[in-house]
Amino acid sequence: MMDTFLNTVKGALRVGQTAAVLSKTGVNWLRGDRPPTPRLLRQTFEELGATYIKLGQFIASSPTFFPQDYVEEFQLCLDQTKSLPFSVMKKILTEELGRPLNQVYQEIDPEPLASASIAQVHAAKLITGEDVVIKIQKPGVSNVLLTDLNFLYVSSRIIEYLAPKLSWTSLSGIVQEIQRTMMEECDFLKESNNLKEFKEFLQKSGNTDAVVPKVYDHATTRKVLTMERFYGVSLTDLDTIRRYCKDPERTLITAMNTWFASLTQCNFFHADVHAGNLMVLEDGRIGFIDFGIVGRIAAGTWEAVSDFISSVMVGDFEGMASAMVRIGVTDKNIDIQKLADDIRSLYQRMDTMVPDYAVLEDPNKNEDEINNILMDMVKVGEQHGIHFPREFALLMKQFLYFDRYVHILAPELDMFVDDRLNMLH
Repeated sequence: MMDTFLNTVKGALRVGQTAAVLSKTGVNWLRGDRPPTPRLLRQTFEELGATYIKLGQFIASSPTFFPQDYVEEFQLCLDQTKSLPFSVMKKILTEELGRPLNQVYQEIDPEPLASASIAQVHAAKLITGEDVVIKIQKPGVSNVLLTDLNFLYVSSRIIEYLAPKLSWTSLSGIVQEIQRTMMEECDFLKESNNLKEFKEFLQKSGNTDAVVPKVYDHATTRKVLTMERFYGVSLTDLDTIRRYCKDPERTLITAMNTWFASLTQCNFFHADVHAGNLMVLEDGRIGFIDFGIVGRIAAGTWEAVSDFISSVMVGDFEGMASAMVRIGVTDKNIDIQKLADDIRSLYQRMDTMVPDYAVLEDPNKNEDEINNILMDMVKVGEQHGIHFPREFALLMKQFLYFDRYVHILAPELDMFVDDRLNMLH
């Protein structure tokens, strides 16, 4: 009863804090010298903290839902935050595990390896000797997320009621989707299950060239995830990769084939294969890490996506256009030939892109380039009245990541025609 009361009080205080920040933003917006609305909104989100930073990242990765200028602006909404003192994280860790930490770990590095809005990651060693990393959820995050998202949902319903013309955008539906994905990300038991399921997929497919971290269940809860520590380098660190394996191109093909196979042989696909989440380990294997964000494609949608990929592989732009219509949602009669012509123009732009080795020094530049291409692809569809599900945008984004890796590690490889790549298992 007391916990419920305290959570209610905290929720009320959080709503008050949110209202105060939004009021200040409203005052700034009314000023004549205000910044562009997308920038003002992004700055407001960063001031509001964890929920809104994650919301900003959702906007940045969802060109199917939001206008291009907002998508571009929110690409600047970074998830790296100041780390909390280890004394704070240690208290959470102890409470979650329910026993003294020296019964579980030999040692824990108080300096975090990484700190984001939802969690902090620390290196450690189990009492049995294994090197691990511990992902610890920051205090109060789930309650803040829930309060903020409920506030956003109620607000969106009010907006839809007051402005019926906006209801076609399904603001409340978008908020519900955001709530589902964010709350899943806060449940480390779900991420743990994703890791185990992907490991099972690798075993069933006889894939010994790719690996995911082992989860240590006795030290894992909804707010704590203890898993095997991988030693290796990012998939874009070509010089070091050459020390770990003789053929970087083959290593990349292994990573791509593993991911392609998961589209049909696993219940989900890894939906965030940026360079930091794909590692080349010291023994040459590919390590897939961070399964907090995954995508799921319905069977009917996947059939259309498969046809889209098949059409890409043979350069059939009419086939691509037909598949895009089936993938998306539309209430219009689509001119397939005109859509095909627009796709052809975009495809030619992608096909003539040259590798830019500067992206190795500036990962954000790589991210921007990928998002810009993705937005162009979605824009082509939307110009013809097609609205794509977010899962399709996530799927296409991973393809574009792999396209960048090809330019860096195997510039002679054509990912759509090379017979070593099994895109359609």
